[in-house]
Amino acid sequence: MFGSDGNSETHRFGFFLVPDFSMIAFTSAVEPLRLANRVAEVTLYSGAIYSLDGQAVTASNGISINVDGDLTEAQNLHTAIVCAGLDVHLHCDQKLINRLRHMASHGTAIGGICTATHILAKAGLLDDYSCTIHWENLSALKEEYPDLDVTSELYEIDRNRFTCAGGTAALDMMLNWISIFRGSKIAADVADEMLHHRIRDGNEAQRMELRSRIGVAHPKLLAVVALMEDNLEEPLSCARLAQRVGLSTRQLERLFRKYMNNAPTRYYLELRLKRARFLLRQTSLPVLSIALAAGFVSASHFSKCYREYYKRTPSEERNEVGARPIIPEVLSPDVS
Repeated sequence: MFGSDGNSETHRFGFFLVPDFSMIAFTSAVEPLRLANRVAEVTLYSGAIYSLDGQAVTASNGISINVDGDLTEAQNLHTAIVCAGLDVHLHCDQKLINRLRHMASHGTAIGGICTATHILAKAGLLDDYSCTIHWENLSALKEEYPDLDVTSELYEIDRNRFTCAGGTAALDMMLNWISIFRGSKIAADVADEMLHHRIRDGNEAQRMELRSRIGVAHPKLLAVVALMEDNLEEPLSCARLAQRVGLSTRQLERLFRKYMNNAPTRYYLELRLKRARFLLRQTSLPVLSIALAAGFVSASHFSKCYREYYKRTPSEERNEVGARPIIPEVLSPDVS
């Protein structure tokens, strides 16, 4: 697990950054290691940052990070962590994949934070391992790699592979790891330094409770929305949804009008279209596959509904991937 535990030597980490990586996930993974050295008053961990070509890498927030070298300079690591973020399917570089495979074959533990699970999957490094990814990307990963054991956990540590959902989940994963190998006291001291009041277990939910997300407390309405979210690929009829929660169809429609200012059929359709939009923007799946994954029986029906809702076709949506506003250089200083 995580390579050598480093109890008798400094544990060497390498962080591999790909363009548009998540800054919060990256710093949440790095900072616990720095603070562990501080509270222990000894160098428990060392780390270096690498990119494909040894040049600075820009995060999804527009800030550039300087690195210590290119992929070939990542030598003698106990653990390698790939850090990704937006448009990960555009950054599965073969050189990175080959390097990760080589390191794994020589005993280096391999991890991915945020959407980097996708890169590890493409490299074949997650076969027969449990893994997780940010909740927005779960459906896309499952569609592209149906044989993987993909969970919705906050983080997964499976022998010498580890993945997390991104964001602050990287912090909890690293604190958990520090606790395993360096003791709960050091992990607790690090969490205290970071004003992190509780180290979360890996099996805790990624998302906040549904009632907080949609601002509704009605139990039967919440149950219906949960059913909708769990059945996007094979949508349930309004009659079936109502029956599952002990309501009539008319009662269900009244609840949605009162609390959601929407019809249940329309709300359900919007959920499916939002899933489709994410798959279009974050994967290279064919449009027909995306249509089926979002519960549409044909590409033509999907295209019609998509155009009516988003005012563009699925193909136009996909063509706009990567066309983001450029953040002025003054807001994007290099960070050593």
